[in-house]
Amino acid sequence: MSEPRIVVIDNHGQFTHLEKRALRDAGVDTEIVDNETAPAEVDADGVVLSGGPSMDRTGRAAEYLDADVPVLGICLGMQLMATELGGRVASGDYGGYADVTVEVTDGDDPLIGSLAPETRTWASHADEVTELPAGFTRTATSEVCGVEAMSDPGRDLYGVQWHPEVAHTEQGEAVFENFLDICR
Repeated sequence: MSEPRIVVIDNHGQFTHLEKRALRDAGVDTEIVDNETAPAEVDADGVVLSGGPSMDRTGRAAEYLDADVPVLGICLGMQLMATELGGRVASGDYGGYADVTVEVTDGDDPLIGSLAPETRTWASHADEVTELPAGFTRTATSEVCGVEAMSDPGRDLYGVQWHPEVAHTEQGEAVFENFLDICR
């Protein structure tokens, strides 16, 4: 079986290039695409919606939710997924980047179920998902944030509040490997 091709949608976040690097290190063809690019112009087996500074700078990124390939939303990418599909996002109580221990609440989840039950992550909580969209399950939580991760495996839509691509996050590579397994 050939390796999947993954496209990272650039929402102007500071870690977008690290997401591409993590996927390339996993041995897959990866490209960063500007978020003004239409899904019809992209050939991919999976999409990563990158983090970024604000919802008003996500361009056409929401259109990728209907691209008929697995989608992983990271930080702002997860928040975009939630708001576009009927969930809610609000300002978090804790703000900027910090070390956060998340508790995996769904050991069967294809994206994060294989992680340790408690995993140290690096995350921003300036904004966070406060209400899940219909069809999604909360798959991780923390003392800082009620929804640290969410999944809708039936639609191959997944999101994490934290940044699996940074060295501060334990088992970040496993998140990307699991996403690649989903894309295969």
